[in-house]
Amino acid sequence: MLILGAMVLGAVVGSFLGAALVRLPDGRSVLVGRSMCDTCDKELTPAELIPIVSWVIQGGKCRECGSAIDRWQLAAEVGGSAIGAIAVLLSYFPIWAMLLGWQLLLLAMLDLRHMWLPRQLSALLGATGALFALVMGYWADDVMILVQSLVGGVFGFAVLWLLGQGYQAWRGQEGLGGGDPPLLGAIGLWLGPLGVIHTLLVGSLAGLAVAAVLWRAGKHITPDTMLPLGTLLAVAAWPVFLWQGF
Repeated sequence: MLILGAMVLGAVVGSFLGAALVRLPDGRSVLVGRSMCDTCDKELTPAELIPIVSWVIQGGKCRECGSAIDRWQLAAEVGGSAIGAIAVLLSYFPIWAMLLGWQLLLLAMLDLRHMWLPRQLSALLGATGALFALVMGYWADDVMILVQSLVGGVFGFAVLWLLGQGYQAWRGQEGLGGGDPPLLGAIGLWLGPLGVIHTLLVGSLAGLAVAAVLWRAGKHITPDTMLPLGTLLAVAAWPVFLWQGF
């Protein structure tokens, strides 16, 4: 029952994240305004807003105009539900694991779809990471937990910022997006300096795997080929948290 409840909660959160994925790039609020079809602007009824279930029943189409419902919405709901279930199954701190996972899911999707990492969301991720460290430090009566969190935040930001500056000096062009260092800094506040290293390692291996798949699919890979680093880091950071803890 606990796992089922976490899945339902995760699907509801995922529905909100799917709306944020559409609205935030357009500068629209995710807290106000009714949900509606992106094609015909029909306001959705409560029965059409049941996460995952509504998409399946409607065959992934709007009942009014028949246009396809964005598959990113379904992906956000399924992803949010999976994060809830896995957090309960594998984490010693399931509530914190869910909170981290859902934030990383939104950032990963934003970077994958729009190549955009809002610094406000990275700041929120960092703030919740610092809060987690503060709570864990108070619970364990160990101030070093908070110190490790702060060191991880500085280290995470600095390592990518310096890498980006070095690449620009070497090649005369930007090699990293401006949102990547703040994201890794926020991840460092959750995971500490060792977690930053693990996240970079796993993310780099994932990037190489993606490049290999693209190459096998016939895409020409060059040093200038853009990959969503933020997505790779976000996807890597959550399993590192589950495995490493803090």
